[in-house]
Amino acid sequence: MASAPTLRTPARHAPSPDNTFEPDAAPTRSVVDAAMAGLATVLARYSITALRISLGLVFLGFGVLKFFPGMSPAAELAERTIGTLTFGLVGPTAALLLTAVLETVIGLTLVTGLFLRTGLVVLAGALVGIMSPVVLFFGELFPAGGPTLTGQYVLKDVVLACAAAVVGAAALGARLRLPE
Repeated sequence: MASAPTLRTPARHAPSPDNTFEPDAAPTRSVVDAAMAGLATVLARYSITALRISLGLVFLGFGVLKFFPGMSPAAELAERTIGTLTFGLVGPTAALLLTAVLETVIGLTLVTGLFLRTGLVVLAGALVGIMSPVVLFFGELFPAGGPTLTGQYVLKDVVLACAAAVVGAAALGARLRLPE
């Protein structure tokens, strides 16, 4: 744990040749240093928890939408992806229901922190399915003119995967610490 920086008292400078005093920048720097140290302490303490909860809210929101027909912009993509990954063994309705349940469970574990490691294992598996449209439907998502709206939707999942990696690392014991 880093010790809190101490505030220094301003040093007095001798008058300049034209009899004006030069302001001392040290008090400003020490106040800024103290503010930065305080901010670093708050971020080290709460940022991973905030990331976990916000990631959970994203998954919870996307998952719950899939329970209501026509509400999720990714419903058709989820149905097609799971259908392709299972070689047609899972139909569109079951695929959407499975996706809704998985995303909702992942969201609840991340938001509450209960069964977090289990939720992260489910999330790791789900990320395979979430990212697979990039491989399965690349030409549709990224035509010559640039990514479609659905392609952009899939690309944002890279950020979710990275956030999940940070939350997973913390759940497995990694800690964000300030230099001592």
